[in-house]
Amino acid sequence: MSEVVNGLLYSEEHEWVQTLEGDLVRIGITEFAQHQLGDIVFVELPESGTEVSSEDSIGTIESVKTVSDLFAPVSGTVVRVNEQLQDEPELVNSAPYGEGWMIEIKVNDDIKAALAKLMDADAYRAHTAE
Repeated sequence: MSEVVNGLLYSEEHEWVQTLEGDLVRIGITEFAQHQLGDIVFVELPESGTEVSSEDSIGTIESVKTVSDLFAPVSGTVVRVNEQLQDEPELVNSAPYGEGWMIEIKVNDDIKAALAKLMDADAYRAHTAE
């Protein structure tokens, strides 16, 4: 069974969201998602300053098996990108909830309303058990 971290929020498309300070959130893909993809060989992410909308594709994750879209779980502006993934995309496999994070977004709308659309850890566990 894949690790699901308590205290994070999750999208149906298998992204996790960590609230930071104020209206900032950090986003990555779950252990479940990286396990399904296999060995990650390339990650394409939006540039800082890019406006993103919830549920839109904002990049791709390429593995030895397939190429998969990365979806924005919230709307906002990309304020930081994990540049380390350009040289070490395998961090998504080895530390999906740590060094393998992908982007940070400044949420444009009411952050509580934006986060209310996501699942907590228990709901995500049930979602992946289906």
